[in-house]
Amino acid sequence: MAAHSQRFLHPDSGWILLLLAALVSLGPLSIDMYLPAMPVMRESLDTSTANVQLTLSAYLAGFAVFHLVCGPLADRFGRKPVLLGGAIIFVVACIGCSLSTTVEQLIAFRLLQGVGACTGPTLGRAITRDLFGPRRAARALSLIAMLMALAPAVAPTLGSAMLLVLPWPSIFVFLAAYGLLIALLVQRLLPESLPQRQSLHPAVIGRNFAMLLRSGPFMTVALGSSLLYAGLMAYLASSGFVYIDMLGVPLQYFGLIFLTTVMGYIIGSATSARLAGRLESHQVVILGALLATAGCLLMLGGSSLWPESVLALMLPMMVFSASLGLILPHAMTLALQPYPHMAATASALLGFIQMGVSATASAAVGGILGNSPAPMVWSMTALSLLGLLLLLRVRRGADAAT
Repeated sequence: MAAHSQRFLHPDSGWILLLLAALVSLGPLSIDMYLPAMPVMRESLDTSTANVQLTLSAYLAGFAVFHLVCGPLADRFGRKPVLLGGAIIFVVACIGCSLSTTVEQLIAFRLLQGVGACTGPTLGRAITRDLFGPRRAARALSLIAMLMALAPAVAPTLGSAMLLVLPWPSIFVFLAAYGLLIALLVQRLLPESLPQRQSLHPAVIGRNFAMLLRSGPFMTVALGSSLLYAGLMAYLASSGFVYIDMLGVPLQYFGLIFLTTVMGYIIGSATSARLAGRLESHQVVILGALLATAGCLLMLGGSSLWPESVLALMLPMMVFSASLGLILPHAMTLALQPYPHMAATASALLGFIQMGVSATASAAVGGILGNSPAPMVWSMTALSLLGLLLLLRVRRGADAAT
């Protein structure tokens, strides 16, 4: 028995953070790597910009909806079986995407890809909560976010480089190989962390979800952080068309633009980890929301004064991404802290709200984008202001509680 358990990573090992970061990276890799291919896909599939952007909205929709299933399943049967099932679905969907010959087929397989991909980030966060407990989870999630930032740093550059020598389906073949590697690592190295089995009876699941939906603190954190995350998705859904088509950025340099965004996120995540022992989580979340709003207002002003400037969008986006590095780990901690007995269900509902809001926002921006970045910038500004207004209530709730 001891020999059998030694093959799994110990919870205090630094390698466990790397594996959890690789799990959580399924989400950003599936989004960021194909962003530079969106204009090429539009021509290859003979379709419109709005339809190509629907491939991202469909992915986010599948990602959102399956949260409601994978959370309760993981709280009943354990984290590993659900992770492995999700990885298999992800690999099959990636292969389907690579073989698609119409945008309708691609949208359908992207929906399925979102279903498979959602198990990695959702259960990666729940496993972090299982292994590190409520007080250490915020710091662990911040460190995972720093490691995970390697994915969006590399993904657009790798996608752009592949497009210079290979057709766009090669991106999805690469993602299929990554999903298969994740499945093998999970099976071989990840310990099962489920603390207490929950019932799968519909009444129990419904009661758990109802408890969360009726919780003012949970819903305030979930909706506030989701609006800010939706700002990022609106930016990502539009970025290929904005930078490549509207501002004339060469394909080989597209990935470099994202390095500043990722640098901002790394700086925000590193700061988030340092602040975890000095400030309360609700204070860090408010700080991040203020920074996000400032970044969007800078982008709005800069793009209005210099409409042809790449820097007017890129530099304020670095500020915005730094704010998300601050907000997301601490928002997750605030949301999950009261529910250790059903961390996966709480994480799943948070993910459903986050991705549902993001899918709606990215589809809406895609429908109005036109030939100017203005709809993207105005949408991000509106989302950040709404998120800030909601998250200010988290501070008041925390003050009232103390």
